[in-house]
Amino acid sequence: MTIRVIIVDDQAMVRAGFAALLGAQSDIDVVGDAADGAQALEVTGRTHPDVVLMDVRMPVMDGLEAARRLLDPAVPGAHRPKVLMLTTFDVDDYVYEALRAGASGFLLKDAPPADLIAAVRVVAAGEALLAPSVTRRLIEDFARTRPARRRDPKLRLNGLTPRETEVLELIARGLSNQEIAAGLVLAEQTVKTHIGRILAKLDLRDRAQAVVLAYESGLVTPGQ
Repeated sequence: MTIRVIIVDDQAMVRAGFAALLGAQSDIDVVGDAADGAQALEVTGRTHPDVVLMDVRMPVMDGLEAARRLLDPAVPGAHRPKVLMLTTFDVDDYVYEALRAGASGFLLKDAPPADLIAAVRVVAAGEALLAPSVTRRLIEDFARTRPARRRDPKLRLNGLTPRETEVLELIARGLSNQEIAAGLVLAEQTVKTHIGRILAKLDLRDRAQAVVLAYESGLVTPGQ
């Protein structure tokens, strides 16, 4: 299956470079680009991409607001692509809010080309791009500076079994399915089953939102 992608960035050279790199892959088709969030909404509505590569900081409408609108569950029948935020180290708050809005993860704009290609494939497959340690750093920094946002975990997590709660905690710490399976001495397929149940019980879109909830609920706290 070919992955349909649009690239959203206010720098034309960045858009052209990413398009050339991704377009050279046999399983990726760049179907459009946009210079700001407002254009991204229009192009998405017209091309129905599987993945949107979205820069955070742009004129007219930034990537955060565009992601919110693209992923708004209150809009019935709307096409909701996977959104992968493109960012730098100095936008912690923006990235966290994007994850809360439903973005599937983020990638540093200076990441190696192979990482960008892999990220598109991972997100298109329905996974969240959360394994890199920088992700944990951004989320933990945000949680540390805004502890008031966290709530009693029993408010939402009491429907999980002890094993599911344990798996959720490990997801929030950035472990992959393989690492969770090894740590808990489980089959990887069993871990996938647990994750599916966690997402269903908590009404979450993907692993990214699961990580956010784990921090906001207090299940995981920085420095543990």
